[in-house]
Amino acid sequence: MSIVLVGGHDCMHNEYKRTCKESGHNIKVLTQMKANFHKRIGSPDAIIIFTSTVSHKMVQSAIKKAKKKNIPIIRSHTSSKSALKNIINKLEKKVSN
Repeated sequence: MSIVLVGGHDCMHNEYKRTCKESGHNIKVLTQMKANFHKRIGSPDAIIIFTSTVSHKMVQSAIKKAKKKNIPIIRSHTSSKSALKNIINKLEKKVSN
């Protein structure tokens, strides 16, 4: 499963990637609003937004892309490694059903 993580802490970037890799998923972590942000999202299976550490503009751009491509969005106020693990587990359960 391919996942895009919008937000989170810059210093946790490698931890987020390691957590997804351990679960057997690909992840793209976007913690900063850079040029062509909406194009960087691509077409993942899901978008996770850590709302406490992300700008409103990034959230709006991610939501617009998700609606256009019919990509599920999961929001979490917490941007911890354990929160990411819990979200991945929920996504895996949805996919297996």
